[in-house]
Amino acid sequence: MNSAVKNEKLNNWIKEVAEMCQPDDIYLCSGTKEEYDLMMAKLLASGSAIPLKKRPNSFLFRSDPSDVARVEDRTYISTSSKDEAGPTNNWVAPAELKNTMKGLYKGCMKGRTMYVIPFSMGPIGSPISKIGVEISDSPYVVCNMHTMTRVSSKVLELLDAGEDFIPCLHSIGAPLAKGQKDVQWPCAPIENKYISHFPEENLIWSYGSGYGGNALLGKKCLALRIASAMAKREGWLAEHMLILRLTNPEGKQYHIAAAFPSACGKTNLAMMQPSIKGWKCECIGDDIAWMKIGTDGRLHAINPESGFFGVAPGTSYDTNPMAMDTIKENIIFTNCALTDDGDVWWEGINDAVPSHLIDWKGHDWTPDSQGDAAHPNARFTAPAAQCPVICKDWENPKGVPIDIFIFGGRRSSVVPLVYEAYSWDHGVFLGATAASETTFANIGAVGHLRRDPFAMKPFCGYNMGDYFQHWFNMGEKLGSKAPRIFYVNWFRKNQDGKYLWPGFSDNSRVLKWMCERVDNKVNAEKSPIGLLPKEADIDLAGLNISSENMKELMEVSLKEWKAEIPDIENHFATFGKRLPESLKKQLKELAARLG
Repeated sequence: MNSAVKNEKLNNWIKEVAEMCQPDDIYLCSGTKEEYDLMMAKLLASGSAIPLKKRPNSFLFRSDPSDVARVEDRTYISTSSKDEAGPTNNWVAPAELKNTMKGLYKGCMKGRTMYVIPFSMGPIGSPISKIGVEISDSPYVVCNMHTMTRVSSKVLELLDAGEDFIPCLHSIGAPLAKGQKDVQWPCAPIENKYISHFPEENLIWSYGSGYGGNALLGKKCLALRIASAMAKREGWLAEHMLILRLTNPEGKQYHIAAAFPSACGKTNLAMMQPSIKGWKCECIGDDIAWMKIGTDGRLHAINPESGFFGVAPGTSYDTNPMAMDTIKENIIFTNCALTDDGDVWWEGINDAVPSHLIDWKGHDWTPDSQGDAAHPNARFTAPAAQCPVICKDWENPKGVPIDIFIFGGRRSSVVPLVYEAYSWDHGVFLGATAASETTFANIGAVGHLRRDPFAMKPFCGYNMGDYFQHWFNMGEKLGSKAPRIFYVNWFRKNQDGKYLWPGFSDNSRVLKWMCERVDNKVNAEKSPIGLLPKEADIDLAGLNISSENMKELMEVSLKEWKAEIPDIENHFATFGKRLPESLKKQLKELAARLG
């Protein structure tokens, strides 16, 4: 097989991994449809894939109950010193971690095929893109990587021409003895799961999990943890952000990148259908943005992925019709329920709950059963090209110029619907203090306030204090061409616990105000926390919302905001000497404005 690989570094790495992991066979992936069909045929034959009668070329998988999500406590940033990894990451010294993992990797692919997957994050050949090669023993991973990244023999051609690559080693950690029958979802026990990153070497080693971001190493591992460290060294940004294009009735385009913690509606916003007349929204990406300063001095963004790895529960024609239209065919579903007529089902897909389902564990389920039919983190893997509102420029190698950054979180009180930062540095402060009340989708007791700076807490591949400073440095480079920064909260509730803002397509009304601020068409009112919209400047045409609700949505209570200060101080104390002086200055200024 290696005769097809001319790149010496890649050739040597393939040999080294094969000697350590001892697979029965080696397969070099080319990214063709025939290859995808071949892998899926293997998964069908083993009983892992369940074909769905109702959706052409779509399949359901059920993972092992111990392997259902990212495992943050088994995820490591391994740098030469613990301080480089910082307080938000789990750290093990590189020599110790490699030694442990080499022990696990020894013979771990016996009885299996080793797949070599050359892939590009971003359009192949784009100056903003990066190349990775994942070695894996999972055909499920091959199929998902086909959708989520650009797997292609063209990538090998770039490597032959001298491009470098990021080595990504993955094993499910389940060798097969001769004659041993495979299980439906092979993986290692939780104590043997390791998702390890070596940012100083641009290297990823993952062992023991076959699920999502633990196994599809182009996703969070490369596109955020390793890329964020590369971006700091090279002077660009790798962010946990959706990218959308908004076009006003006159045809002017605005590009928006937005960072929200999980369960705050990123995918819904990325594929939003505006409720205001004449405005059009197109999706460029729903999860990750890579941004470099272009020759025009502005920040240009690409979506490094080529698919959506979306959370299924809660996705419906009410919440996200464009996602529903995206997943009609050619989809991989994981941990959804199965209907009797051969379709997938999950909580929140519609109001009608079937009288009988097969749940995500493969058991009979009725409305009287305990537990959900679909796992709360059930997923769909969908090609981005199938999205009806995908932007025609989503694969433009130059990227799109960003006008607006949005940060946000899920807060039932305190934070108004929208406000604008006074400056770039104030905007970095808003990103650095972003907070959300926890839901079932993230760690911690439900309703507890969790600071998730820039929605990057689980994904920053180096010391987060240095990450904040990098954002300040980028602002200095961008100067007057820096995007404007806003903060939103779609989730404010009244005293009865009801949401004050309708959200979803009506969020376009808030984005319209931001665009008008960028164009200097509307003024804003100063408040201690930032610039607020004037009462008449949010377009509420056709929306039945009372002026009382709007007042409550926009209210800034000095008492409540003063109560936030100690929590922000504690949060900042985490970063010790690495906390930028500019953040301390911003906190002092906020406290002074609050009086």
